[in-house]
Amino acid sequence: MRSFVGARAIDYNHAMTPRLLVTGAGGMVGSYAKEIFTDHELILTDIVDGLPRLDVCDPAEVKAAVAELKPAVVLHLAAATDVDRCEQEPDGAYRSNAIGTQNVALACQAAGIPLVYVSTAGVFGGDKPEPYIEFDAPRPVNVYGLSKLAGEQIVAALLQQYYIVRAGWMIGGGPRDKKFVGKIARLGSPTYARDFLAGIQRLLPTGQYGLYHLANKGCGTRYEVALKVRALLGRPEVEIVPVSSAQFPLPAPRARSEAMRNLKLELLGIHARTWEDALQEYVSTELVPLLT
Repeated sequence: MRSFVGARAIDYNHAMTPRLLVTGAGGMVGSYAKEIFTDHELILTDIVDGLPRLDVCDPAEVKAAVAELKPAVVLHLAAATDVDRCEQEPDGAYRSNAIGTQNVALACQAAGIPLVYVSTAGVFGGDKPEPYIEFDAPRPVNVYGLSKLAGEQIVAALLQQYYIVRAGWMIGGGPRDKKFVGKIARLGSPTYARDFLAGIQRLLPTGQYGLYHLANKGCGTRYEVALKVRALLGRPEVEIVPVSSAQFPLPAPRARSEAMRNLKLELLGIHARTWEDALQEYVSTELVPLLT
């Protein structure tokens, strides 16, 4: 592990700039951390080149990093997120998403600091006609969802100060975008990665620990999202044909619906903009410049 010399303890509840340790910061969501958490002293880590190395699957490495850095809070983004690869390599999925999360949670427990664990709408089975809320019972249909739910359960069992935050279909990242918008459950709640981190940034000072949904408002099919992207790009000549998901057999089963409502955040007065507005900003400010 790369050494972080000169770390100092920071009380998150006082005026000093709180130190935020981010795992998995080299991914899509982490790419917005510097822009969003301007009120924090950021330490971005990952196992990719260009960032200080922190492998969440190594318990000794995680414990040493948290003890040395003394962060005020840990934002745990590191995860195995390829749904089909998780299905094909379940041991790897559980190693990253469950045991890796356990390592981070235990380090936070030892340090007495809060943890933000990023989870997924994929913990639901997809049989509810309305959007899922935080009080609905999870029922994952694939290994990815099961492993992320295991991470949720570990965090809740080990810690008292935690935020479990579930995201919907993630969009964002510009050149890092390997998800749906960048690829075309059949119904879901798109979640702009920038808005997702901004929601976490607003949630942290509340001290209202617990489980939250954090997706952009509304839901749509992947076909509807594709039509919106076409319109935003000004490409009416591009034909988009709706087809059954059976035309694209994949290793991992998918839920019929991953639509969510941010009920608990709404009750706290924290409201998300619509996925249409978020998608418009993403396409116009991040994707269009890549195409010109």
